[in-house]
Amino acid sequence: MSSRIPAVLLAALLILTGCAGGGSGSGTEQQSRTVSLAVSDPVTLNPGRQTIAFAQTRVIFSGLMFAEADGSITGLNAESVTSDDAVNWTIKLRDGWTFHNGEPVTAESYVKAWNATAYGPNAWENSGQLANIVGYDDLNPEEGEPKVTEMSGLKIIDEHTFTVQLKSPDGQFPFQVSQSQTGFFPLPEAAYDDLEGFAKAPIGNGPFKIVGSYTENDPVTVQAYPEYAGPKPTVDEIVFKPYTDMTTAYTDVQAGNTDVLFVPASRMNQVKTDFGDRAYVFQGLGMNYLGLPLWEERYSDIRVRQAISMAIDRQAVSDAIYGGIWEPASALTPPGEPGTPVGLCGELCTFNPDKAKQLLAEAGGWTGSMEIRYPGGSGLDELYQAYANQLRQNLGIADVTATPTTDFPEFQKLRNERKLTGPYFSRWGALYASQQNTLREFYLETGGCVNCIPYYTEEVKELLAKADAELDQEKAIAGYVEVQKAIMKDFPAPPMFFEKYTYATSERVAKLDEGVGSINIEFTELAGQ
Repeated sequence: MSSRIPAVLLAALLILTGCAGGGSGSGTEQQSRTVSLAVSDPVTLNPGRQTIAFAQTRVIFSGLMFAEADGSITGLNAESVTSDDAVNWTIKLRDGWTFHNGEPVTAESYVKAWNATAYGPNAWENSGQLANIVGYDDLNPEEGEPKVTEMSGLKIIDEHTFTVQLKSPDGQFPFQVSQSQTGFFPLPEAAYDDLEGFAKAPIGNGPFKIVGSYTENDPVTVQAYPEYAGPKPTVDEIVFKPYTDMTTAYTDVQAGNTDVLFVPASRMNQVKTDFGDRAYVFQGLGMNYLGLPLWEERYSDIRVRQAISMAIDRQAVSDAIYGGIWEPASALTPPGEPGTPVGLCGELCTFNPDKAKQLLAEAGGWTGSMEIRYPGGSGLDELYQAYANQLRQNLGIADVTATPTTDFPEFQKLRNERKLTGPYFSRWGALYASQQNTLREFYLETGGCVNCIPYYTEEVKELLAKADAELDQEKAIAGYVEVQKAIMKDFPAPPMFFEKYTYATSERVAKLDEGVGSINIEFTELAGQ
């Protein structure tokens, strides 16, 4: 998975996601069936490249599978995604699906798109989502240009059937091809005539068709595609309205100029007061840790790591900064991922300053200063200042500071190069509802969250592989719980919060539809509808 994704998901969580204005369209009926969502500028609408246009691409395109809010999945464009061994998968498409230009959606639509996304010289950001397909490495050699343009693990059987061979068993594959891993979306043949143009005026297979084309910092309007073969949306038009400042969007939603907003961190403390029952809190897939530089000798003793965790009153931090919305973490993955063992962390995630001081003293105390680092410009100042204050007060360490970097790229470089000397920002927002996603990104060297938790062991790698190989989801979940238990023995970093995703709406909206880690904007219920 692209290393850009964590940065983008941070932005998506803390700064963006909103809707475009309720005033678009003409006529009373059309007006009543239009919803607007506040967003950041999408940059590109090519699903193989986008890293922040999730809301737009998820309605312009449809994936093979659809994940529900409870973590279950059902076939969407796929009639079935099946395997007998978790390595060789057969995908059968539903008949009658078309792209917005009338082209039929076929097996070739997927296979050709996946090859284009995976092809190294294209440098498409979502290439890594396809990394476990046989032949991916041939398209991404360590040196030189690839000698082939197609992955050998993809085979077209007939118009509506293709097979996928994976490099290693993966029973979570059907979850991976659901709606948020947009690197798995199909592309029409027309896309390859002008990929740059396609990124601005995409031709999808989803419930909504773009009106005109995307222009930087202008609203993007999509209208319901009459021939869509999937579940029919409850609105006729969605306007994605870009904002550079989500506090402005917040005010616009209050005024009724915009309909839906993903609430920025700076307004979470007041959103329930400002919006009442028009404030929505949904289970998220974001997992917040306090990363620790395990390459530093001072953090090598497990008692130091445990002391840091127990010295922070998570609930008090949530109450002060997030209006009590964020939930103190008690496991290593968020509850939105089925089977997460909530409560596993036990006393190690429970505020106990006396025990924290005792553990630190038993470890030999603390020498020197402690500098906490986090990416600047992301609305994180209050959170990390609170951490610094609590560690200073509750551990008796005199010199604890929280220092932002200039931006996320600077922070990421320091973390990737192991140049941080104290606790630091560590977060992942999963793209599909499986413990696998969060555990892989944090605890494998090949994961997308490099050094978020610099704890990479053969035991964890083997336990993850064993769980991945299970086709039976109950057995897979049990396997991922065993992974978490193994990690807890070394307690490499304190889990801090299960993030909750918070939205606010104008009075035009009667009800938002909760999705997996987001909302399903296409199923919004409008007032009087």
